[in-house]
Amino acid sequence: MNKEGRKLIANNKKAYHEYFMEEEYEAGIELHGTEVKSMRMGQCSIKEAFVRIDNGEMFIYQMHVNPYEKGNIFNRDPLRPRKLLLHKSEINRLLSKIKENGYTIVPLEVYLNNGLVKIKIALAKGKKLYDKRADIQKKDMKREAERDFKVRNLR
Repeated sequence: MNKEGRKLIANNKKAYHEYFMEEEYEAGIELHGTEVKSMRMGQCSIKEAFVRIDNGEMFIYQMHVNPYEKGNIFNRDPLRPRKLLLHKSEINRLLSKIKENGYTIVPLEVYLNNGLVKIKIALAKGKKLYDKRADIQKKDMKREAERDFKVRNLR
């Protein structure tokens, strides 16, 4: 496998629709051997995942990693909580921010970076319904403009 560069394993498109992203962080994940092998094959989902801080440590819950098919007894529970590896100062900063009203920590994507499994998390603030409608309207207008531009260039 190519160890250079970055290979996307899983992303959370819904998070961009539900939240405004304030700050983004890259964290490592504490994994066991068969989980890493499964992730290298792209067997991961973070659609329902969420992040919490417990006793000064950060954990990701409901992140589904399919069991490695050749792993037999070494496979772990697919939904077990996994520890995220961040500096203590970053965890304390995030903890102080999420105590404010409306902030949460959201997982955005899981990827391989130079052979190591990393996760991008973001400090996010929830969107209201009218914000979501405005985003959908902007996206539709952009798509329509691109379609018109493409049609004009084909003639």
